[in-house]
This record gives sequence, C-alpha cells and structure tokens, in this order.
Amino acid sequence: LPNLLLNGASGIAVGMATNIPPHNLREVCRALMYMIDNQESVDDITVEELMKVLPGPDFPTGGIVVGVDGIRQAYSTGKGRIILQGRAQVEEIKGNRFQIRITEIPFQVNKTSLIERIADLVRADRLPEVADLRDESDRTGMRIVIELKRGAEAAPVLGQLLKYTQMQTTFGVNMLALVNGEPRVLSLKRSLLHYIDHRYEVLVRRTRFELEKALARAHILEGLLLALDNLDEVIDTIRRSRT
Repeated sequence: LPNLLLNGASGIAVGMATNIPPHNLREVCRALMYMIDNQESVDDITVEELMKVLPGPDFPTGGIVVGVDGIRQAYSTGKGRIILQGRAQVEEIKGNRFQIRITEIPFQVNKTSLIERIADLVRADRLPEVADLRDESDRTGMRIVIELKRGAEAAPVLGQLLKYTQMQTTFGVNMLALVNGEPRVLSLKRSLLHYIDHRYEVLVRRTRFELEKALARAHILEGLLLALDNLDEVIDTIRRSRT
C-alpha cells in the first residue's frame, strides 16, 4: 500500500520538514489504476484528471475543506495551504433560543484545548451571547454543545468561533520525501509514479526469486528422470557402493 499518501507524514529534520496529509484508500487506489490504465500517455495526465478520482485529503477527524485552490496547488507543486473548518449545526431549542452543536473538528486540533479556548472567550466577554458550554461526546461520536442566550443569533457567534478559535485552521502541505536517498518535493502524480515504479521492482524481484527456486527444483527433477530411465544401472551402482 502507498502508506506515504494513506497515513500521511509529518516531521522536521535538519534544514527541511515534511507535512503530507492522509488520504482515502479507495481514492488513492483509483488514482493508481487510472495512471496504470493510461500508462502510454502518463506524461499528459493533469492534476485536474487525477482530482476527479482523488479529490483531496481525507482527514480522520472529519471537518470541511474550504475551497479546492489549496489542494490543487499542493498536488501540482508539492506545496500548498489547505483551510480546514469544523462542522457545526445550529438547532432551535425551546424558549426561542438556539444552540450550536459541533460534531467534527479540524485535523490535529485537541478537543479539550478547543473547549478551554471557547470558555476563555466567554469569560473575557468576547462571546457574550453564550449561555452554556458543555461536552456531550460519547462512544457514538463528538458533540460539543454551545447554548446561546435568548434572542442571540447563531451566525455571528459561529463567525467569532471561526475567527478566534481552532474551529478554522490551516494545514500547510509540504510533500517532501526521500527518493533513492535524496529528499525531493513531490507532486501528486510524481509520488504515484514512484509508488508504481516501486511495485514494478517488487514484482520483478519476486518473479526472479521464484524462477531461481523453480530452476533449482527442475535441476533435481531432471536428474530423477534420468535415474528412472536408467533404473537398473542406478540400482546396481547403489548396491556396489561401499558408502
């Protein structure tokens, strides 16, 4: 499996760093199949064509990717910025009041830190519309509930949350990887090509290994066939042998 794209990678070395987002297994496999099926014209495959089968990263904590320009730039050049937002729904509760229910947060954002940040804003009177804040997350999923005061509108509060908390973050893509021992910034197509070349090399090596084993076995079987064709002489040789 192309784990570099599936699991992503993040690390800092001397004078260089990498930050590769995770991707969906099915979508990566479809992109690889598309490139293999169009191997004769692989140089003409564009990022737009690949994005039809691999539209973007797949972050495990969910959330919303805002716009595709950052993804397109990252896939084209190996570097780009992807804007991530948490997913929130506005619900009306009794007494002409509203509540904001957050069910997904951006990748690599700590839920506890997010709740503490919202509480700090409420205490500092930056979010005066908030009446209550609680964490209702359980085994079924995440659920952060923000209850608003009577008559407060939810849209301005959501805007404040996106502006002052980690409900909106930026993921800086830097697809740096080692290719034959050398660090290189890879586009999406280049990283897929390197994986296909790797699989080709693995298949060739495996086939050569199996061929060598089959030839060694064939050598023994040819000897046994010769022995069967000259069975009497073989038996006589064995009987006359002292050892």
